[in-house]
Amino acid sequence: MKFKDKIRFIRQNIKKNKVRTFMTILATAMGCAFLIVLASIGYGLQKSVVEDTLEQQIVTQIDVHGQEDDNGNYRSLTMEDVKYFEEMENVKAVTRRNQIRQMPTFTLEDYQTSVAAVTAHFPSEKDSGLELAEGRFPESANEVIVGDHFSEYLALITEEDIYDEKTGMIKESFLYQESLLNKTVEMTVTDNDEVEHVIPLKIVGIMEEPTKEWLQDRNVYVSNEIYTEVEIFTGTPGGELGIEPEMYDATEEAEAIDNVKVYADNLEVVQSISDKLEDENYAIYSVVSEMNQINMLFTVAKAGLILVGTIAIIIASIGIYNTMTMAVTERAPDIGIMKAIGANPKTIKQIFLLESSYIGIIGAFIGVIVAYATSFLVNLGLPMILEMTFGEELPEGLQFSSIPISLVLISIGICLLVTIVSGLRPAKRATELDVLKAMRREF
Repeated sequence: MKFKDKIRFIRQNIKKNKVRTFMTILATAMGCAFLIVLASIGYGLQKSVVEDTLEQQIVTQIDVHGQEDDNGNYRSLTMEDVKYFEEMENVKAVTRRNQIRQMPTFTLEDYQTSVAAVTAHFPSEKDSGLELAEGRFPESANEVIVGDHFSEYLALITEEDIYDEKTGMIKESFLYQESLLNKTVEMTVTDNDEVEHVIPLKIVGIMEEPTKEWLQDRNVYVSNEIYTEVEIFTGTPGGELGIEPEMYDATEEAEAIDNVKVYADNLEVVQSISDKLEDENYAIYSVVSEMNQINMLFTVAKAGLILVGTIAIIIASIGIYNTMTMAVTERAPDIGIMKAIGANPKTIKQIFLLESSYIGIIGAFIGVIVAYATSFLVNLGLPMILEMTFGEELPEGLQFSSIPISLVLISIGICLLVTIVSGLRPAKRATELDVLKAMRREF
């Protein structure tokens, strides 16, 4: 019997029991849809978390925090480490920053604020891909860049209450309203004797707004020469107050770097650079490492959800088993005739396995369509329901459900496998049917 004839025979038999077959297909479709929708939650949340992480962090950036020695202690990084990182293969740039260890006061005309001053090596910052919202990078020692939120803290010097009671922020009427570019701001630092030292600085650039909404960048980024000038004036490492110079190893403190970031040429080489640094006992963090952990967590979650969803298909397989068992009983005369004219038992078995597979494929196809429709409705309606219920706005771009092709193929594969297994026993019984009993409907 040709394959086309087998399919025609299966369709004819299915049409004889439309209602029963329809209910079996419906149960299979519901099980398949349940599996896909359930697992799609894991895929959707993973996609949202990964995209959010990638948007908020530079994927080629590796933070290096220090190096562990043989005794398990961590030492601060120095310029020797920076030079070593710069010589590594596939490294695009190595940035290094130090913070002045007191809160300088910055004055611009009649406006003043106290914010952190951070040293930056501007050539490496530029090579790393850092972009400015306005202006240019400093070219001389007394040129600086300010953070995007610096102007929101530069307030008028007055005895009036400048803070808004509701927001706790400085009232807009007291803020500096003009452009900061090319303006000279005076940075005032003090020593242990409260003697003041004023350093004039020219603002030549403004940083872009941080990618994370909750972050504020109000720092002033100064050159290493300014940092050294502050150290010479205070006589302490980083201009720190409240300590005596002899309490610290001046050489070691001067060489220490607070913040070092390594930037790879592209995403593909980040992992290899990270592995090499870890092998040399450097304490590092990279978004690639975080992605690996996140993906591992969601992989376990998705596997669990797929397993739970598979149970629904297994339950539906009971209906398939029942349908195929009844089909064997009802078609006993047909089976007897086929065996009487010399039909191979394998052919009879294939017919029933094909019928159960046919039911599974149709059920899976319908289930996929229902799953996509459900996923669309979940992503559209669930955020609105949650916002109305809890009164809180959800993060922009949050996706509750996502159905990739891989999930569809996995679900169809599971559905097809379960339906075939469900039809094995009835198909085997059909091949073992006695011809004479089948002809007399004594099966």
